[in-house]
Amino acid sequence: MNQTSLQASSDERRLLDQGAAGGIEIEHLTIRLGEGASAFDAVQDVSLSIRPGEFVCVLGPSGCGKSTLLGGLAGHWQPGSGSIRVDGETVAGPHPDRGLVFQHHTLFPWKRVLDNVAFGLKMKGVGRQERTARAREMLELVGLQGFESRYPVQLSGGMQQRVEIARVLINQPRVMLMDEPFGALDAQTRLRMQELLLDVWRRVGTTIVFITHDIDEALFLADRIVVMSPRPGRIVEELPIDFARPRQADLVTSPQFTQLKRHCLALLHPHANIVPLERLSPLGPARH
Repeated sequence: MNQTSLQASSDERRLLDQGAAGGIEIEHLTIRLGEGASAFDAVQDVSLSIRPGEFVCVLGPSGCGKSTLLGGLAGHWQPGSGSIRVDGETVAGPHPDRGLVFQHHTLFPWKRVLDNVAFGLKMKGVGRQERTARAREMLELVGLQGFESRYPVQLSGGMQQRVEIARVLINQPRVMLMDEPFGALDAQTRLRMQELLLDVWRRVGTTIVFITHDIDEALFLADRIVVMSPRPGRIVEELPIDFARPRQADLVTSPQFTQLKRHCLALLHPHANIVPLERLSPLGPARH
């Protein structure tokens, strides 16, 4: 274990001690939305395995079923056919083991930052002293120490999303489900949040399934990208991303990054005149 991990807070160590938790198995999943004649398959015959601790980005155009797939993982949508299992257990409904972060924060505007983060523990009956201490640890993890007494409206959009991430992590989820969480942020703030998320993920080791339609974001964050087709959502390709970690902002200007971006563009827009990866010079992704 590296020095940073050795210096992790007690709550981070509790998360790291989960070991191999967070494996996901999706088998021949179809989710049908709507009723009667207006019903349609939002996700169709999707099969996917995700390793514990893996960072997977699901990439696809708007309306392709990305968020529906995430809703199925969260337990908000029931399969029409097929199955979803986390660590061998069938997903039958929402559970704190699968934390959700949305594009727009869901913080309570009348609660201070510290109480927002501690809320989940309060609902579990954890005593005030312990939940306050753990909430402070989570806020330090996301770089918000000193903002405990602020209200959400007093924070920037990026800071609100940091609080949201801390509020999810305090429940020690095996899986974190993120639905375009940085989509409403400006470009600079978005990059900072991506770097923060990678740092937090490196330390806590939870599995992340991250929904995005932004190719650069997916390439910068992921261990693996799952590319989905337009509706009904099917998996077009699974693309391993083996750029060295930790990743820095200058990665996005590298030739390897550009090649993979063109390949993703060709997958998302198959009828456009985009030169696919295999026809470009064989640089391939950087391997270390």
